[in-house]
Amino acid sequence: MTKSRSVAIQMDPIEAVDINADSSFVLALEAEARGYRLYHYGPQVLSFMGGLVTARARPLSVRPELDNHFTLGAPEVIDLGEVDVVLMRQDPPFDMSYITATHLLDHIHPDTLVVNDPASVRNAPEKLFATLFPDLMPPTLISRDPLAIKDFRDAHKDIIIKPLYGNGGAGVFHVPPGDDNLNALLEMFAAISREPVMVQAYLADVRKGDKRIILIDGEPAGAINRVPPEGDVRANMHAGGTPLPSELTKREIEICQTIGPELKRRGLIFTGIDVIGDYLTEINVTSPTGIQEINRFDGVKLETQLWDAIEARLR
Repeated sequence: MTKSRSVAIQMDPIEAVDINADSSFVLALEAEARGYRLYHYGPQVLSFMGGLVTARARPLSVRPELDNHFTLGAPEVIDLGEVDVVLMRQDPPFDMSYITATHLLDHIHPDTLVVNDPASVRNAPEKLFATLFPDLMPPTLISRDPLAIKDFRDAHKDIIIKPLYGNGGAGVFHVPPGDDNLNALLEMFAAISREPVMVQAYLADVRKGDKRIILIDGEPAGAINRVPPEGDVRANMHAGGTPLPSELTKREIEICQTIGPELKRRGLIFTGIDVIGDYLTEINVTSPTGIQEINRFDGVKLETQLWDAIEARLR
């Protein structure tokens, strides 16, 4: 395969995407508009042999037409070392399959630009990466020690417990003062995983919204405020949160300025951070979302800015 102007997108099935919400879809639209040949594949067809990283991929064409948004060609084995860009866009869970994919893609990056840098994705899981900036976070404990968790609750009274490698708001529990379910929750987490959990002081400001801020190459590009439904603390849009237009506050700009240089240094071109009130809660580097909502509210095209940043790395 001769090196060509092409991009391979490692993502979930294209058939299932919501064309009015999916960030990967508009990234594919922009790439095709710029003349890139598109390929689609999932991590299950990623292979390594004899120093080559290949994927059994299918040529892809996309269009913003409901129920007619893609055309896939016949599968073909492509050498990912011969494409210009690989977009690593499959959704979590951040499990050993995900981690293995980053190791395989290490073999081609940066000769083939992988977005985001696979080693940095592997070393910056969403919730753990934020702990590099403890002064920006609410009081936080990462542990699977029941006594440590109970001590944390005694100190902070009102807490949130969530799986360390979850996504989309799944498995997030609010344990207010007087709630007797803590022991049962810890038993449940212990039964399904050997991983620690993240425990944080509950932030009442979540009722006002959980802000998603998109950063492109370390610079803030736009934001939406996600307001949780009544009776729920989860503002994720997958969990029923309502997106609303939003501008950055002085504190949020400070947060972006603090973490931005580290994101850029690590090759994390496309990231989404979550902020509640004055506190950073997560740094999302695997498959950030929110582009289309920001585009609609702000009259921008973040996918254009993102591809400009990608192509600046290709020169």
